[in-house]
This record gives sequence, structure tokens and C-alpha cells, in this order.
Amino acid sequence: MPSLSALPPEPESSLDAAGELAGRLAAAVSSVVLGKPEAIRLALVALLSGGHLLIEDAPGVGKTLLAKAIARAVGGTVRRVQATPDLLPGELTGVSVFDSGEWRFRPGPLFANVVLVDELNRATPRTQSALLEAMEERQVSVDGTTHSLPEPFFVVATQNPFEYSGTFPLVESQRDRFALTIEMGYPPRQSERQVLLGSGGVDALDQLEPVADLAQLRAALAAVRRVHCSEAVADYVIDLAEATRGDPEVRIGASPRASLALLHAGQAHALLAARDYVSPDDVKAVALAALAHRVVLHAGGDLRSAASVVESVLTRVPVPRG
Repeated sequence: MPSLSALPPEPESSLDAAGELAGRLAAAVSSVVLGKPEAIRLALVALLSGGHLLIEDAPGVGKTLLAKAIARAVGGTVRRVQATPDLLPGELTGVSVFDSGEWRFRPGPLFANVVLVDELNRATPRTQSALLEAMEERQVSVDGTTHSLPEPFFVVATQNPFEYSGTFPLVESQRDRFALTIEMGYPPRQSERQVLLGSGGVDALDQLEPVADLAQLRAALAAVRRVHCSEAVADYVIDLAEATRGDPEVRIGASPRASLALLHAGQAHALLAARDYVSPDDVKAVALAALAHRVVLHAGGDLRSAASVVESVLTRVPVPRG
């Protein structure tokens, strides 16, 4: 397979169309989720990079609202799953039923373009594992038969990291399947006032219309993968990953899957900035969201503890110039 730098340049019209689509998506989601441009930008980076998104924060700050706004703006098929301890794997993947003298496969909610899994850490590890094959290989296996999932396929999961009663922490392999993990935080005072006075929020979500069809989204995903990446930037991505692996505080560093996700996220970030090449600044802009949730510390700790290690790595690793 040729390297990214060896691929022929994407036609300018294709990149322009993808950039316009990204702008429409950002404007649509921003009309619902007020005062959170950074969270929206990173969420769209996850979507356009072809990865999946984990939104991790306290209750009531707009995690589910952001996920629903993205799903509504994208169009296509959307399914929502409320994770609970009694949710079974078959309720995600689908089951085989005996109908009219033969076994037929009845697809589950994973067979949609956008799948919202609310409070993922309330599902048992057995049910969480049903997502592993789907998120990585875009397929599910039921009763010995493999079924392909629709394209594009985008999983948005939410979880509350501060409540532990009745929850099951995501294992490292599950967290590694998410391209980016973001926090919402509290909105600025002015934005919260707008919500109280009736702007944005659920009312705006109900009025939101899709701004893209599936063909346009597929074309944008293809355009992102062909945003030019130089060998120097690819080496910078590897340097960041290797620095996490060699950090004395880190037990498990960023995997090669993490390096690939970081590069693809950098390409999507460049597209959102209307550029046809990825720069070190694009990589730095998405590094925390792409790496922190994959880093496991010797002393344990939460996402913010791992984020501090990634921030330290970003300051230590030299940035390529020229």
C-alpha cells in the first residue's frame, strides 16, 4: 500500500466540497449546543476521520445533546441505546429468530449510520464487548455468520466518570476503539443565559434538519484520508506515541492504532481549517483527545491525570519545522 505522502493529491473541488460540508455541520450543531465550539470541533473531527467518539463528563452538561445534534445533522439512520446492567449483547448486535420454518437474522440497533450509546459504562463488560468487533471491523458476528454494518458507521458513546455505583469501567481495549474522547465542561455564563431564555438546547434540536446526505458524508470521509501528510509529520506522530510508551509514569502507552487515529484526526482538523495538508499544529490540536484516554498510568488515575502526561509529552517532543 502506498504511503499517505505518495498518494496523488485530492482534486481541489473534492476538498472544497468536504470543507463546505464540515462548515455546515459545525453551524448546525452550534445552533443546538451553545458556547462549546471546541467540543463541537473535536466531535466533528472524530466523525470526519472515520473514528468513534466518547463524551465523558458530569451529568447535565450536554453530552447526549451534542451526540443527538450530530446524529440529526448528518442524516441517515440513527439509533439510540440506553445502556443498563441488564442490556444483553444481542440487544445491540441483533439475534436469529425462527420464522416461517427458517432462521432469520433480525438486526439490532448497531445497524445504523449513527449509533448513540448513552451511559456506556452502565452496560456489563460482556455487553460492552459486543461493540469491539463492530467499532473496529464494521461488522458483527452472530451465530457463526458475519453481517456487515452500513457505511458510514459512527458510534457516539457517553459516560459519567464521577459516578461509580452500578457502573463497569471500560477496559483498555474498549477505550482504544474510540478515536477521540472529549469533555464538555460547563457552558459560559452568556451561553447558559441563552439556554434559559429559550435559545439552543432541546427546542433547537427538534427543529434541526439534516445538512448532509450519506453520499456527501462518504465523499468527505474519503477526502479527509487524502489530505496530504509529509513524512516529517508522520514521524512527529510516531515520536509522540513513543514518548508516551517510554514515560516513567505510564504502564501502557499509545498503540499503533492510536498513532493512526491521531494522524487521521489531524487530517480532519486540517480539512476543518480549509487546508489540504496536515501540519504539526493540527496534530497537537487533537493529541489530547486522541491519546489521553489510551494512556494507562502505573498509579491509576482518571482521564485528567493521563491528559497531564500527554501535555508533558507535547512540550518535550520537538516539533518539526519547515
